[in-house]
Amino acid sequence: MASKNSDYLSRTKHQYFGVVLFALLSASLILTAAWVAATYYLNISSKLYIGLIVFGTAIILSWVLALVLSKRLIEPVKALWQLIIHITPNGGLPPPNIDSLKIGHELVADLSAQVLQLTATANKQSQTPISDINHNFIANNMPLPLFILDNQETVIFANVHAGEYIGLNPKDIIGKNFYMIMDMSFPSENTLDKWLKEAKGTAATSVMSWDRVRLNVLDNHPTRLFDLAAYYNKDNPQYMETLIVLFDHTKQYSQDDQAVSFIALSVHELRTPLTLLRGYIEALTSEFKDSADPELQEFMLKMNATAQQLTVFVNNILNVARVDNDQLQLKLHEESWGEIVLSAVNAIGLRAKVRGITIESNIAPNLPTVGVDRLSIYEVINNLLDNAIKYSGTSNVIKVDTHLSREGLVETTVQDFGLGINPAIMPNLFTKFYRDHRNRSQIGGTGLGLYLSKAIISAHGGNIWVRSEQGKGSTFGFTILPYAQLAAELKNSDNKEIVRGAHGWIKNHSMYRR
Repeated sequence: MASKNSDYLSRTKHQYFGVVLFALLSASLILTAAWVAATYYLNISSKLYIGLIVFGTAIILSWVLALVLSKRLIEPVKALWQLIIHITPNGGLPPPNIDSLKIGHELVADLSAQVLQLTATANKQSQTPISDINHNFIANNMPLPLFILDNQETVIFANVHAGEYIGLNPKDIIGKNFYMIMDMSFPSENTLDKWLKEAKGTAATSVMSWDRVRLNVLDNHPTRLFDLAAYYNKDNPQYMETLIVLFDHTKQYSQDDQAVSFIALSVHELRTPLTLLRGYIEALTSEFKDSADPELQEFMLKMNATAQQLTVFVNNILNVARVDNDQLQLKLHEESWGEIVLSAVNAIGLRAKVRGITIESNIAPNLPTVGVDRLSIYEVINNLLDNAIKYSGTSNVIKVDTHLSREGLVETTVQDFGLGINPAIMPNLFTKFYRDHRNRSQIGGTGLGLYLSKAIISAHGGNIWVRSEQGKGSTFGFTILPYAQLAAELKNSDNKEIVRGAHGWIKNHSMYRR
């Protein structure tokens, strides 16, 4: 085939050479005839006139030859262009008449035949995608659950491990909507369904992964906890638009959950003695306020601060367990936000004072009232201030600012000027148990405060975020809805309060689609 194509190409080159050579010889003869006619037949003796006649003839001749040659030489290329447009979907052009070509007829005819053959092969392959993947050795024997979805999220392939993992026969999975067989919950609002919708609207290809995904199982099938990775390819010619792979971590993640439950059970027993301890400390502090020497007063101050910190730890553990078990309920009431913020700042001021840190508060005037659960929102402010104190380093100032955002939400920020956060770990900050390995040995903590804060703020209908620069400090902020925006919800309720649940797991909202 290659030899034949080479022969056709060589012939076409000779044809082009003959046409160009004929045109140049013709031009030379015509110019010579013009010169002879001007000299002998027209009796013009002036060399200037003869030159003008020859030059004018050359210009006219060049234009005519260029027009004729361009039309003739472009015909093979035009024929291939017309053929490609013809076979393109919605091309709108008829097939070219290759037999009418004077130059390159054999070469164009051979290339056209090969293009048509390739098109037919591609169409045939695109019509049978499923049988090919079903016989793919790697896909079927991959030691990980693998699902392939079409553009309607229908499962067109599931390997044996996928069926075993979710407790279904792979044949019973094919042809069903993925969300109907995979009832999944995610640790954040960034679910598979949300990402896939965004990818379909904005990207040709996209890759995403999730940690700690939970499969909600029925009957006696064991609970599954896994990481998930997905690849999206828009308008895939084989209809395999989305590939999903599961990485099982059930044992590891279950141990984490059991650890929280066990710790919560143990910590619950600390609440009573801790309450008594704080009461005794406050009583002693009040008793020796004026009579004790400065060293004893400082000792009592540190005891009180440590007791407060232990109380925050206990509350965080218990509430995280409630969030994970969907048992934490928030009762939203109309409150003065400035009063809540100042109260929380004053409550933690003792711990800041022990560390030599001053908390500066800036409360914007005329803030609207907010709809919050007072105890839970205290925990959010407490956790953010506690983190700011821990990570202030040598800085001795923390700034708390509350104002009305452009969107009409009540926004509060807590800013420190200490260690800052590495950009690489920013996406994981609000994940349960996550702590920066670079400083976890120097700075205490459970890795639960920000996770709990995000759950509480989300239940309030707000948003929490962070900005940071290493060595210059961090700013954590969150928004709360004004009470006026919750009034309609309250009017539609039979009760005098708005009850919300703080959910640690977010379901795929499209799982009920058909």
